[in-house]
Amino acid sequence: MNQFSKTSNSKIDIVYLWVNGNDGEWRAKRQKYAEKLEATDHFNFAKFGNVEGRYRDNDELRFSLRALEKFFPEHGHIYIVTDGQVPDWFQASDQITLVDHHQLIPHSALPTFDSGNIESYIHHIPGLSERYFYLNDDVFFGAPVCLNDWFFGKGIYVSWSDEPVVKGHKLQAESTSLENASRLSKQWLQAKSDHANVSTDSRDRKMDPLYQHTPRTFSHSPRPMLKSVMLEIEQDAPELFERVRSTVFRTWNKPTIISDFALRWALAHGFAKTIDHSHLYIATGQSLETQSLKHLKKLFGGLDFFCINDTTDDAQDSDPRLVQIHEILSALLPDASRCEIGNSEAGHMQEVHANV
Repeated sequence: MNQFSKTSNSKIDIVYLWVNGNDGEWRAKRQKYAEKLEATDHFNFAKFGNVEGRYRDNDELRFSLRALEKFFPEHGHIYIVTDGQVPDWFQASDQITLVDHHQLIPHSALPTFDSGNIESYIHHIPGLSERYFYLNDDVFFGAPVCLNDWFFGKGIYVSWSDEPVVKGHKLQAESTSLENASRLSKQWLQAKSDHANVSTDSRDRKMDPLYQHTPRTFSHSPRPMLKSVMLEIEQDAPELFERVRSTVFRTWNKPTIISDFALRWALAHGFAKTIDHSHLYIATGQSLETQSLKHLKKLFGGLDFFCINDTTDDAQDSDPRLVQIHEILSALLPDASRCEIGNSEAGHMQEVHANV
């Protein structure tokens, strides 16, 4: 099943999800479907499932790509999955592909505004490498990438977040989607482990029959992924994929495949190990001049990754906290990547291709 040994020397592709929440046409579509859902099933929205901060574009993708080029220049192809949108700074090249939702998701299941739904399809991107990194656009590499810290012989390394332990085993509407995802994963994997103890099916025996759940959430990090493992997970738990793919907005009672279940499944089956990456998590909803921002300036270049999560929720785009984040990222990552218009190297490459 696992093709790691055959692809260990191949390029590692990069996949991002991106949305421009300021786009008027997209905003009208979002409002239409939010009102429709509120009229029929208001209580299914996850906590923070439809706030502005979930969709706001504060140039995070632009800076994440700059960090990618600075700290992992030997990466493979870049795929940006988006709802028919194009960043206004985007420079087309043969090294990057925009993937429209319609190219991955059945037309009847669109639109969806739930990243958990969208990301459950990304391992089906045509041409995607066996090993790849998946990143939300608010996640950044913060030091030169050492692949041995992310991949091992037959699997991936994952890290726990610094968030408190997830208490209780019942789903709670007031909990975050990641907290409930931990509970849902426990339910499925524990039931599977119990079944494996009495099953004679060799497929069941692949899983650790003494599954021990860790009641924590995973870090907001670059996700090292194996395409073949994701295909096997999809085959093993089709009902979970079906549930998350039924969402229009993030809901509190649906699984989160990529950010939780797939990682726990990989741990239980020997395709993942835990590691302590050096990292920093920053929430934009915090007050200005926080200790976290000072740490970022000081530690930049020595962090395996950092995340700047937009928790300003429904604040205006001109909020001083967002402006400050943009200024700090501009100072730390001033050099345009090959993905940006005006980059001389990208422009030269495009001219060369045009003349061939």
